[in-house]
Amino acid sequence: MQVAIVKYNAGNVYSVVNALKRLGIEPLLTDNAEQIQRADRIIFPGQGEARGAMEYLRQHGLDEVIRSLKQPVLGICIGQQLLCRHSEEGDTDCIGIFDVDVKRFQPQRHEDKVPCMGWNKLSPTQDENLETGNEILFKGLGDKPYVYFVHSYYVPVCEHTAAVADYILPYSAALHKDNFFTCQFHPEKSGAVGERIIRNFLEL
Repeated sequence: MQVAIVKYNAGNVYSVVNALKRLGIEPLLTDNAEQIQRADRIIFPGQGEARGAMEYLRQHGLDEVIRSLKQPVLGICIGQQLLCRHSEEGDTDCIGIFDVDVKRFQPQRHEDKVPCMGWNKLSPTQDENLETGNEILFKGLGDKPYVYFVHSYYVPVCEHTAAVADYILPYSAALHKDNFFTCQFHPEKSGAVGERIIRNFLEL
C-alpha cells in the first residue's frame, strides 16, 4: 500500500511519518500532484495558520488535487479545518469539501484557555443518517477513548460530524463525507487509541 502525506508549509508532518513507520508503512511525503493522485491512501496533516497554508496549496495547485481525490483521505488538525468552506483564521476561503465554516474559540469563563490543549474525550456520533464509514474509523476504541488536541479554532457540530468533543462548547472532533475523513485531534500523538484510528483508516 502506498500512503502519501501531503507536504506543504505546515508543521507536525514528521510525527505522522513516524506514526506510520511504527505501523510498518513507509509513507511518501510529497507535494507532487501525480504522486498524490496515484497513492492508495492520502493523509493531509499539519499545524499552522490557515491563510498561509491555503496560499501554498493554491500556488502549487494542491487545493484542486485534493478536491479531485477519490481514494480515502484523512485530514488531521489544520487539515480538517482546511477541508471546510471558510476559516475565521485570516478570513480564509478553504478547500470546501465540508460545507461548514471554522470558528475561533471564544472563552466564556476565566478558566477557558485558548488554544485548547491536552487530552479530551472523543464521542463518536451514533446518527444512522451519517454516511457509512464513521463506525469503521472508530471501531475498537473502547467506551471512553481520549485523544490529544492542540487548536484555537474549531468546526461546529454539523451534518458531517463523525465525533464530538467538548471544550467551551461541543464541536466536531471528526468529520466524514464520502472518501474524506478528518480528525481535529492528533491521532499520531494519542497513544494506542490514535494508533488504532490510523490503522482503521489504512484498512478502510
